[in-house]
Amino acid sequence: MTPLQVGDKAPNISGTDHDGNSVAISDFLGKKLVVFFYPKANTPGCTAEACDLSDNYSRFTAENYAIIGVSADSVKAQKKFQEKFAFPYPLIADEDKTFINAFGVWGPKKFMGKEYDGIHRTTFIIDEQGLIEKVITDVKTKNHTEQIL
Repeated sequence: MTPLQVGDKAPNISGTDHDGNSVAISDFLGKKLVVFFYPKANTPGCTAEACDLSDNYSRFTAENYAIIGVSADSVKAQKKFQEKFAFPYPLIADEDKTFINAFGVWGPKKFMGKEYDGIHRTTFIIDEQGLIEKVITDVKTKNHTEQIL
């Protein structure tokens, strides 16, 4: 796992969102972009994180931020997650791990003594020119907005 670092250019990639639409990093040039990677839709930590960002969405838009969420879930799972909580931002269904690998957030993890490969909960803040401005690896799921803003 080699995550992108502050100062790196964000990869110009695209993926499919919960509605089946193509969403590209370049779609957000001219705005600050929050790209948050989460392990699995509809799980407690991921729900807390996504809801915190959603609940504070007007704070983000007031400061010229856009938000996208990314996990390796299917479009169907992302759609279900989005509909359940009415998130105002796209959720990328990255089943082939294009986004996940480009940002370097896939790698070995440990849970309850077992090792496995998975998504490391990480958030990238990308500036208006497409450069990584901040990387958050110690995500506080219930208070993530404060970490970003």
